[in-house]
This record gives sequence, structure tokens and C-alpha cells, in this order.
Amino acid sequence: MIELFISAFVTLFVVIDPPGCAPIYASLTNGASPAQRRAMAIRAVGIAAAILFVFALWGKQLLGTLGIALDSFRIAGGIMLFLIAMDMVFEKRTERREDRAQKIAETPEVEDVSVFPMAMPMIAGPGSIATVMLLMSRADGLSERLVVLGAVLLTLLLMLGSLLAAGPLMAMLGHKIEAVITRLLGVLLAALAAQFVIDGLKASF
Repeated sequence: MIELFISAFVTLFVVIDPPGCAPIYASLTNGASPAQRRAMAIRAVGIAAAILFVFALWGKQLLGTLGIALDSFRIAGGIMLFLIAMDMVFEKRTERREDRAQKIAETPEVEDVSVFPMAMPMIAGPGSIATVMLLMSRADGLSERLVVLGAVLLTLLLMLGSLLAAGPLMAMLGHKIEAVITRLLGVLLAALAAQFVIDGLKASF
């Protein structure tokens, strides 16, 4: 159970990337008051949690309705995670997030960033939804499913903490340290993604 929790938590932490979302949130809420920042952070994480838990609990039924085999989803999800890992290693993911944040900041009528772009697609994006469904598909029995859901909850709590401490956190870490951490996590995610693909291929053949 401990190994499952650590594996699920590390995978989710790398994909959802609380440290990477913190500077984007800080830039998006630059003109907001501390109370507004807190409210938007709580709302963003709450909405993302609802989305991820829905897909975690009923994603398998959705795949069955669409006629998609679980092993095919494992392979596709692994490829998606590998692409995310490549973006992290070469800093493409950070650039896209910053571009998205800049577009939102340049739109004066957009004030509340909790739903878009924070809840979706930054926290509960395609990669994190696929990861949650993959982890739940590998869990056997109620106890293992609860372990995976616990890892999701812990990751989201860390995301909330990162968003609430976005300003001081960025001042403490700096962009260079953040870039190093992102690259290291990207390499780790690439290995995990490869394992997802291998598991899917083994089960298929």
C-alpha cells in the first residue's frame, strides 16, 4: 500500500506540478488583494478536485460506453505523459503556460482566473485526468482505490498550499532552481510514462 501511494503521489505531483503552477498564478493575480487571491486559489483547487474525482470514480464506465479498452487507454495515456515529460525537460510546457497566462492577463474583462485557466486546463488538464484514470485502473479493490484517491487529495492540498504561498515561494526558489526541478521531474515522469506503455502492451498481447 505504501509503495502504491508513493508511486501514485509522485506521478500525480509531477503531472499536476504544484511548483510550476505557483508562478503562473502569482502573475495572473498580480493586481488582486490577498483575500481575492485566497478565494480564487480555494475555488480553483475545489473545481479541479471535483473534475478529477469524477473521472477517477466513473472514468472506466465512460471508456466502456465509448467502447475503448482499458489497455488502449493505458498506452495512450502513457504516450501523453511522455510528451508532457519531454516538454518539461526542454521547458516547452513552462513556455506554453506563461503564454497562456499572458493572454489572460492582457484581457481586461477577465478577473476571476479560478475556473480558467487555473482549474482547467492547468490543474485538471488532459494529462492529469488521464493519469488519475490510469492509476485507478491499476488499483485492485476498494483499499487500493482509496489509496490512489488519497494521493490525489494530498497532491491537490499541496497545490492549494503552493497557490496560497505563490509570491513568497517564487521569491525563495527563483527561476533557475525552478527550471532544474522541472527538468528532474520531467525525466522521472518519462520513466513512469514508459512503464504505463509497457503495462498496456503486456496486457494487450
